[in-house]
Amino acid sequence: MGAIEDTYADLETDEVSLDEFREAVAEKVEQMGGLADDETAAMLLAHELQDGEVNGIADVTPEMDEAKFVGKVVSVGELRTFERDDEDAEDGRVLNVDVADESGTVRVSLWDEQAANAATELQAGDVIRVAGRPTDGYNGVEVSADRVEPDPDVDIDVQVSDTYRVDDLSVGLSDVTLVGEVLDTDAVRTFERDDGSEGRVSNLSVGDETGRVTVTLWDDRTAAADEFGPGDVVEIADGYVRERDGAIELHVGDRGAVEAVDADVEFVPESTPIDDLEIDDVADIAGVIRSVDEKRTFERDDGSEGQVRNVRLQDDTDDIRVALWGEKADRDVGPGDEVLFTDVEIQDGWQDDIEASAGWRASVVELADGATTAVGDDESSSEETTGLGAYADGTAPETDERDAGDGDGADDAGEDVEFTGTVVQARDPVILDDGTETMSVETDADVTLGETVTVRGPVRDERLDAEEVR
Repeated sequence: MGAIEDTYADLETDEVSLDEFREAVAEKVEQMGGLADDETAAMLLAHELQDGEVNGIADVTPEMDEAKFVGKVVSVGELRTFERDDEDAEDGRVLNVDVADESGTVRVSLWDEQAANAATELQAGDVIRVAGRPTDGYNGVEVSADRVEPDPDVDIDVQVSDTYRVDDLSVGLSDVTLVGEVLDTDAVRTFERDDGSEGRVSNLSVGDETGRVTVTLWDDRTAAADEFGPGDVVEIADGYVRERDGAIELHVGDRGAVEAVDADVEFVPESTPIDDLEIDDVADIAGVIRSVDEKRTFERDDGSEGQVRNVRLQDDTDDIRVALWGEKADRDVGPGDEVLFTDVEIQDGWQDDIEASAGWRASVVELADGATTAVGDDESSSEETTGLGAYADGTAPETDERDAGDGDGADDAGEDVEFTGTVVQARDPVILDDGTETMSVETDADVTLGETVTVRGPVRDERLDAEEVR
């Protein structure tokens, strides 16, 4: 083979045939006025053909003059017509296609004849090669296609689905339909747009069997934040996926909708053990609330008023103070409640301890009793459930200034006392919390997490030896 044929073989491309490549080399030699021979012209053309190729869709950026990639069609939009600026020109046609590979998703716009052909021939699941001009679009990077060709021989490992699950979502997807359980809602917030108009935004936290996602609602769609509440099952239609602060969000705008549906959805919380948390983590934590402090108000630097309330959360590895800020301080949670806090920020706390901050990004998800309770081995599980009031090694949490022995005149002399509280630990020892102090109780009575009981008996070694439980 000659130099032209060798260079063409190295390209490994189907975009141009060998004859077309030879013709282009001849034109390049002529254009350069004899400054390049066939070999040099072939190498220059090869570089031009390879320019713009990307390893994956995630590498496509608006700064590129041209991008070339292969991907799987995950959705095909409707063919739309529009009037051109030239009154004598025919109406234009455009069709949007979402194309994905293992690295990401991008919207591709097809025009005129290509758009008309795609409307009848292209369908979700087809694999295509695209060459076009990237731009910064409303939903992220978009590509205005110059060439689109089918490539059925390439295998792209991307799921194509009418209804997505949370773990199917990836940045750039649009026309997303997802069914999930509402876990938490936020208040509607207003903001001023660049053009001076007022916008509205709110969030839902929605989960399914595969995980959870923040759903951002815009303008009229923010009504869903008032219409639905925790436990409702909803269908989100025509959403689009964006990334914010490293996390995926599902957005719902004018085209989208949130509606109630009759479906069974089981959200299974996944959380980080408290003992594994480190400063600067952003994590989901779950457990039983041991105690709740009074809500406090404060004045911000700008003169506005804020509020915060601290709760102490315990799982079977450790416990941690959680600061609930803003409207989250008004949440009706108390000792014995099982709760999932999502997207909390782990910070340096009091006395070199760590604490969790539940700010605007966080959600407070109330769980069913027993949802986060660890069950013992087969021999004990039929008789006893190990509550989150005990750590994995069987020890109880350390007491603080409000713990047993500091209230109601109880001391080590064995004086009889009566104490009423909520069960925050259901194994030996039972721990009760009345919202002000906690009491360790020695008893064989069968109690469950969250149950309110009254105990009476003498206190010895900072533990009440219950003679009566009711």
